[in-house]
Amino acid sequence: MKNGFGEAWDFLFHPPVAHRGLWKRDGAPENSLASFQLACEAGYGIELDVQLTSDGEAIVFHDDDLKRMTGVEGRVRDRTAADLAELRLAGTDEHIPTLLETLALIGRRSMVHVELKTPYGEVGPLEQRVHEVLIDHAGPTCVIGFNPYSHAWFADRFPGVLRGLDSYDYKRAPHMSEAQRASFAKLEHVSIARPHFLALHVDMLPDERATRFRDEGMPIVTWTIRDPAQWDAVKDHCDNLIFEGFTA
Repeated sequence: MKNGFGEAWDFLFHPPVAHRGLWKRDGAPENSLASFQLACEAGYGIELDVQLTSDGEAIVFHDDDLKRMTGVEGRVRDRTAADLAELRLAGTDEHIPTLLETLALIGRRSMVHVELKTPYGEVGPLEQRVHEVLIDHAGPTCVIGFNPYSHAWFADRFPGVLRGLDSYDYKRAPHMSEAQRASFAKLEHVSIARPHFLALHVDMLPDERATRFRDEGMPIVTWTIRDPAQWDAVKDHCDNLIFEGFTA
């Protein structure tokens, strides 16, 4: 057992993690139960996105807006979980699942990276609901996300939850000031988040600051790898990959 996290810690390093499940444009949609089933069957870990509905449920969906994946106008946060369950993903029979039903499907078969899509300034409600779901799940999990204050929320209240801070170069972050973008790009927000590992965009690697954290015992998972050549270029600088579009 490493750092008290048991098998979840081991699964940070292997197997590779399927980004939004094992989806294809002409097959199972991203963040669908079908894509998660395929990832489990293939022996991969799973990365998925969660947001809060208007009635306080954690649902699995990436975009703030529904249009791209469902063809319906409107925001996820303005609808109830029941309303969202009636919508279909990318013209298939797949619906928008809750985190609860997703984890029930996955069980102990895969490590699940739960990415919290917490808006800045709204930390707390999504984190609380996700924690309520995770504490009843027997399989290995971790929470990831870009908002360092979301990680700090867990660190202060539930330090036993394995946490990975997402980061990238922050060249495109209109919700942030120039000074904050520069600070986050230098990984200075690690001190706020207090994560157990880093989840860094592939374009950040190699990076001297990231290497220093890694040398001090903080693993690095990179995202999103879309072909083997990308992985070959960075694999010596990280410990695992989140991938899509090929067989890792």
